[in-house]
Amino acid sequence: MSEERFGEFVAVRRHEHVAELVLDRPKAMNAVSTEMARSLGAACAALAEDRAVRVTVLTSSHDRAFCVGADLKERNSLTDAELVRQRPLARGAYTGVLELPMPTVAAVHGFALGGGFELALACDLIVADATAVVGLPEVSVGVIPGGGGTQLLPRRVGAARAAELVFTARRVTADEAAALGLVDRLVADARTGALELAAEIAANSPVGLRAAKRAMRLGHGLDLRAGLEVEDAAWRSVAFSGDRAEGVAAFNEKRKPQWPGE
Repeated sequence: MSEERFGEFVAVRRHEHVAELVLDRPKAMNAVSTEMARSLGAACAALAEDRAVRVTVLTSSHDRAFCVGADLKERNSLTDAELVRQRPLARGAYTGVLELPMPTVAAVHGFALGGGFELALACDLIVADATAVVGLPEVSVGVIPGGGGTQLLPRRVGAARAAELVFTARRVTADEAAALGLVDRLVADARTGALELAAEIAANSPVGLRAAKRAMRLGHGLDLRAGLEVEDAAWRSVAFSGDRAEGVAAFNEKRKPQWPGE
């Protein structure tokens, strides 16, 4: 396993075709500071260009928290002008995760609150364990979820359920989170479970995985006819690929495919 650092607070570890994107600011329970946001955006930009990565898993180095959201101590020290200048960096961190072209899995252990839960929501799948506590408490401190929460949560659980969670600012424990669809799998250990799921996904065609994600993301919210056109465009992008040729050949030869990734 190799590791690459992006600033002081973010690391990328390689597990063959799975990249582990590690939030590593344990002294602050991974609160997202300006510097951490910048590093997270840079790490995502690098991962987006790496065709060897088939799945990215977002994890935490802290034993009690995935991420507790924005660094409110830092925010309290910023002038209005500084806050305006910080905003593009903050958005870059969340959109960096959201726009990764390969499937993404969040491993939620402990607290995932505010921007921390928004980072998880930016992933395609969320794996959690019994320690997980999630929520979007922003209205309790006079702001709103600004890392994608007002848009991603309704897409995950529906408008009314999202409204109840955002308006009450309440915290949700693991069992209820699973029942509400806030997380997709409850496992004994979030990081282990997320890496196992990622390895299962990564066994499939990287070209197919990226195209399927693109079709689902772009087609969401469109009417059926338009969505099927998005799907058809994605199909055409893979139908004549090396991965398609290898996949069909491997199936007929009853062997494990060796994906060229193109």
